[in-house]
Amino acid sequence: MSDMLRLDRFMAECGVGSRKQAVSIIKAGRVSVDGNIVKEPGLKISDGSTVLLDGTALKHEKFSYYMLNKPMGCVSAVKDNLSDTVLEYLKGVHARGLFPVGRLDKDTEGFLLITNDGELCHALISPGRHVEKTYYVISDKRLPRNARFLFKKGIDIGDESLCLPAHLKAIGPVKEGMSYELTLTEGRFHQVKRMFYALGCKVLYLKRVSIGGVMLDPGLDTGAFRALTTEELDILKNGTSEVKP
Repeated sequence: MSDMLRLDRFMAECGVGSRKQAVSIIKAGRVSVDGNIVKEPGLKISDGSTVLLDGTALKHEKFSYYMLNKPMGCVSAVKDNLSDTVLEYLKGVHARGLFPVGRLDKDTEGFLLITNDGELCHALISPGRHVEKTYYVISDKRLPRNARFLFKKGIDIGDESLCLPAHLKAIGPVKEGMSYELTLTEGRFHQVKRMFYALGCKVLYLKRVSIGGVMLDPGLDTGAFRALTTEELDILKNGTSEVKP
């Protein structure tokens, strides 16, 4: 904690439950602060306070990290006047200052990291870090035969410079057209769609399946979320990688 915080909110942010549930627990006399039983949910506690629930210390984490399987139809923003935002899918989460790391288009699905750690966000989206992001793509038809070479060389999408080298892997035909896996190390505006368009194909479906070596949990339903594991967080914090030839 960086400032004084209500006891019920502190408990909610520690993952005990909702603030309403925390209030009930506090009023039941199950919580002590610095050795004294407290029954006032609005008590302000400081950084140095020791809070016990049924004799077990509660740990307030400075930062929170969540993997969201973003659905179509919502925007990667904290607030929006016209559309649902990705934060509206984090039901029951009480961490303060959460925001999406980077963005996925409104009609794009998949792995979106939600956190309140600005330093990690900067490390993941900074152009100089070249963090890998992998997408599952369905296009309306098959790319040209030399597409893999062209993606590796750098696609011209009309910007001042070519796209950085990307790794393309053909997966196979699907009902709608052709499916691919594409790994990038940058995040230009509508980049995947523009790269395919530059080679004469239209992207019909797009889903991000990994960030920085961390895979989207295959058991995570569209619109669902979970906290990152310690191992996943370590991968994001400690590793950057280059696109493989």
